[in-house]
Formats: sequence, structure tokens, C-alpha cells
Amino acid sequence: MLKRIFIVSVILIVTAFPQSIKTKLDKITSDKYFDTCLVSIQVEDLNTNKTIYKKNPKYLLRPASNMKVITSAAGLLYLTPDYEFKTDLYYDGYVSNDTLYGSVYVSGGCDPDFVTKDLYTFVDAIKSLKVSVITGNLYGDVSFKDSLYWGKGWMWDDDPSSDAPYLSSLNINDNCVEVFYDAKKNKTKIHPQTNYVEVKRIEDEIDLTIDRNWLNRKNEIIIKGKSEKKNYYSKVNVLNPAKYFLTVFSEVLDTNSIKLSGEIEIKNVPANANRLTTFSRKYVEVIDNLNKESDNLSAEMTLYAIAEKFFGKPATAKNGVSMLMKMIDKVGLDSNDYRLVDGSGVSHYNVFSAELLVTILKYFYKNEPQLFKILYESFPIAGFDGTLESRMNKTSAENNVHAKTGTLTGVSSLTGYTTAKNNHTIAFSIIMQNYIGSSAKAKEFQDEICRLLSEYK
Repeated sequence: MLKRIFIVSVILIVTAFPQSIKTKLDKITSDKYFDTCLVSIQVEDLNTNKTIYKKNPKYLLRPASNMKVITSAAGLLYLTPDYEFKTDLYYDGYVSNDTLYGSVYVSGGCDPDFVTKDLYTFVDAIKSLKVSVITGNLYGDVSFKDSLYWGKGWMWDDDPSSDAPYLSSLNINDNCVEVFYDAKKNKTKIHPQTNYVEVKRIEDEIDLTIDRNWLNRKNEIIIKGKSEKKNYYSKVNVLNPAKYFLTVFSEVLDTNSIKLSGEIEIKNVPANANRLTTFSRKYVEVIDNLNKESDNLSAEMTLYAIAEKFFGKPATAKNGVSMLMKMIDKVGLDSNDYRLVDGSGVSHYNVFSAELLVTILKYFYKNEPQLFKILYESFPIAGFDGTLESRMNKTSAENNVHAKTGTLTGVSSLTGYTTAKNNHTIAFSIIMQNYIGSSAKAKEFQDEICRLLSEYK
């Protein structure tokens, strides 16, 4: 009788879900793909505080945009959701009749989502002075952050990708221009329509490309080669975002019958200037674009905002990273075990583990329920939106998995939450590194892991 009870107990243990999920996930990670591709995985049931699965959870790998999990979480913790990115408008001199005998100043506060239409807040403020002529200059104050225009370890050949925007405290339109080329009509449209960039068409036998003359450090859009289709689209970064902002602003002023007589320059706002208005954007509005669209500019500006809040101006990435390290210590790990250098994950210098990411997700779930809700909702939703819109469709993970994607050359990562069939919240992190070619296969493995986790009973 005792022998039969023992045998039945063994069968129950072997067939229990944790053993089953381990077997299934072990089968995935034993694929020959992982003979050369490193993988770090950690999965935890946040309701029971049990580790469902782990494989190399302490491996230090490049996270790609999973770096944004740390940055956006630190933004919630240290900036708070109500933190305001402010862009201020000032003027000096005096107004007589319809003329401002003085200059206008725009002071940047690292707002990453400022776009052309937001300039109309400033136009309306100037119009309130009954001004149609400005005799002085249009200045940009960029003293909020340091002068480094890229993150540590960003790669020179990422230029002019929109994924590597030039950084400034005065940003507009993602510090990029959109290029629409109609090959049939040989016509080009730029958005925003601005004289800040020039367009050059070069006939060649190569396949058509849209580029910027980054090698000679010019804001010259080059459309080169022969075309095989009708329409082409590209989004490229621009040099000197602050002057780009001011140029577009001056053009908007002109179209609204406000003439700027002076020049566009960079200069700090003088002490005697008059503040005219402020355009503000809360961090809770920024975090969605940051995570759902994996926006690198939003992540870097969040890092600088954290730095300025705790260390003052000029904000530096190093000071921002020191606060991210402080958060790592706060969640119960040792920040000395990891290397972080930027806010977005563009840098290949960042190295940390799946264990770290799951620990942060667990901390917010357990200790910061209100911030957890914002973080959770900011992640892309499988099969629905953001960078997961076309993944995990028609599976149990669809509209269930909320997770941050990450992709660099040879790196693919996915970190977030899913709700299992027993209604438990699962936190997971999967980092894959050192594969050749497309990330498609790595993403297939990640999606299958998410499907299995979503079917947890």
C-alpha cells in the first residue's frame, strides 16, 4: 500500500505544472540554435513568489532596448508621473506699436516629444503682445544638459538613422526629418517642410537609397540610385537639433505674419528676460511612446531629466546612470555587478542580466502598485500595439503579454508581464545574444515561450 502511494506521489510530482513548463522550456532552449546563441531567462510567478523557470539568469548580456525597462522604471520612481518637461519662452527689450525691440529666447527642458504644432503655443503668446516684427535674434538656451550629442558607446555607422538621434535639451520632431520620394514623378517632400535641410538627387545604377550626407556632416538629404517602385519613405536624423528647432520656429513665425529680423543663435536666457509662456509635458505622457515605440530620444531625455533633478545643470548621462544604479540597489541587488552607460540601450557597453530585469518588475508589482500600473500599461501589448503589434497573433499571448522588446545587431530581448490561465501575474525576461543574421528566429523562440507562460494553469 505504501509503495502504491509512493508511486502515485511521484507521478503527481512529475506531471505537476512547474515540472511540465520546465520540460517544455528546456526543449526550446536545447535547440541547436542555442549552441552558438547565448540566452538568459528568468520567469517568476509574482503571486506565489516562486521561480517558474530560469536558465543562465545571471549571465551579463547586452540588453538592447530592454535598457528602457530600467530607465522608464527609474523615471516613475525618481521623477514621478507628474514630472513636467518644460520648454520656456522668454523675451527681452520692449514692445512699441507692433514691434518687439529685443530678442526671443527658447529654453529647452529635454522634452522628447515636442513637435511643430506645439510651436503654436509660442506663436499665440507672441501674438498676445500685438507683435508682428522682432528686431532682435531668436536664441536657444541649451544649458539644461551637457554638450554631448550621443550616448557613450553609440556607433558611428548608426548615423543618420532615426534610431540614433542627436541629443539636445531643445528637441523637435524626434530631431529627424521624414522624406517622401515619388519616383514616378521624381518629386520629394520633406516633413516638416523646412529650409534646414537641402535635397539632392543623384542618378546612379545602384538601387535607390535615401540618406543624409553624414560623412561630410551636412544636413543634405541625398536621394541616389535608380528606382523600381513608385513611392519611397525614410526618416533620418539631423545635425544640431537646437538650431533645427529654432529654424522651424522662425519659419512658423513667418507663416503667421511675424517677421524675425535677426539671426538664429545659441545663448543662455539673460537674468532680465521676461518669461512669456511655458509648454509642459508630463512624464506619464512620455513613458508610453518611450516603451511602446521604443523611442530612444525619450529614454535619453528621461535619463537627463533624472540627472538634472538630483544633480542640477548641466545634466549628464553619468549622473543619470548613478540614479539607475541607486534603484538597482534599492530593489535588492548589487549595482556593482552590472554596467549601464546610457538610457536607451543603443550602446553595446551596457551589460546586465535577465535576473536584474525580473527583480525590477517584481519590485514594482509588490512595492509600487500605482507605478506598476503605469509601467505595465506603457509596455507594448502582444498582437495589439507598439513594437509587439505583429507578434503572437492568434495565440494565448495575444492581448495578454505586456513586454518591452529590444533589438541590436546580434541581440534580441523581451521583458515584461503576462497573465496566466490561473490569473497569476508572471514576470519574465529573455535576452538572446550572439546570433548571425535576422532576429526573426530569436523572436519566434521568445513568442513561443510567451505562449507557454500565458497557458500556465
